[in-house]
Amino acid sequence: MFWNWVLLIVGMALLIKGADFFVDGSSGIAKKFGIPSLIIGLTLVSLGTSAPEISISINAVLDGSSDMSVGNVVGSNICNIFLILGLASIFTPLLISKDVKKYDIPIMVGLFVLLIVFSYLITPNVINWYEGLIMLLLFIGYTVFLIFRAKNENQNEEPQKNSNIVKCVIFVILGLAAIVFGGDLVVDHARKIALDLGMSETLVSLTIVAVGTSLPELVTSVVAAIKKEGDIAIGNVIGSCIFNIILILGLASVVSPFGPSGSLAVQSAVIMDVIVMLFGGVSLLLISCFSKKVDRWQGIIFLVIYVSYIIYIIVRN
Repeated sequence: MFWNWVLLIVGMALLIKGADFFVDGSSGIAKKFGIPSLIIGLTLVSLGTSAPEISISINAVLDGSSDMSVGNVVGSNICNIFLILGLASIFTPLLISKDVKKYDIPIMVGLFVLLIVFSYLITPNVINWYEGLIMLLLFIGYTVFLIFRAKNENQNEEPQKNSNIVKCVIFVILGLAAIVFGGDLVVDHARKIALDLGMSETLVSLTIVAVGTSLPELVTSVVAAIKKEGDIAIGNVIGSCIFNIILILGLASVVSPFGPSGSLAVQSAVIMDVIVMLFGGVSLLLISCFSKKVDRWQGIIFLVIYVSYIIYIIVRN
């Protein structure tokens, strides 16, 4: 039991540091070639901080633990909205930009609804490979949409000649290696801890694994909030929630036929967690409609909701 916890923590540390290396290296390469800063922020940073979830989910599917894959994504999104935004807004009210209010938050809520449709209506308790393919196509479409938005804002970035391209490539390679290895450690030892404690894999993925893999978003958003960059904090969280659905579950569903289970299973009990996730998205949408920021008092309510949710799923288990 002791070594399982030690190796779980080591795996999470590798995930977090790997994501940090991946973001730094990718951003350096992007700046080297003059890629707009908006694209760097909304794609590379969100993708980098979501890299732990990608590694966890794919490893879980290939190891026959699809419950952990879905639970990790849903738990991470709940953590992103209620814990991370709640905590970040306590440091400073988080301003919601017009573009995020107009495009990204509604897209995020729409994808939450799509997950419910795929998981419980079209193919009950399963996300099939062709539904995963649809998610990946939506990911490509959303990324193209971000590129066009960047061009419309006329953000022309000059290439940075002083960027060390070799160092950036090494950071990307090391980051990806740490993410893959760390993800394997987390999946294996989280499952062993669950069995030792008599807990379900779904509970572990919704709590321990979800919070652990959301640490990159937590650090990024809290630091951004402290530096009075609320738009970065909220943009990172929303971007990660979007990528968690269409990229991570999309990939997990597509590779699921190669795993022991043959498909990405979704437990009936997880519907309550998906509803909590949707409630968080709708709450953020309503806040953006009636206000230009997430205030401290709203952040405190988000934190209270998250603590209540954790207590509920522990009792449920």
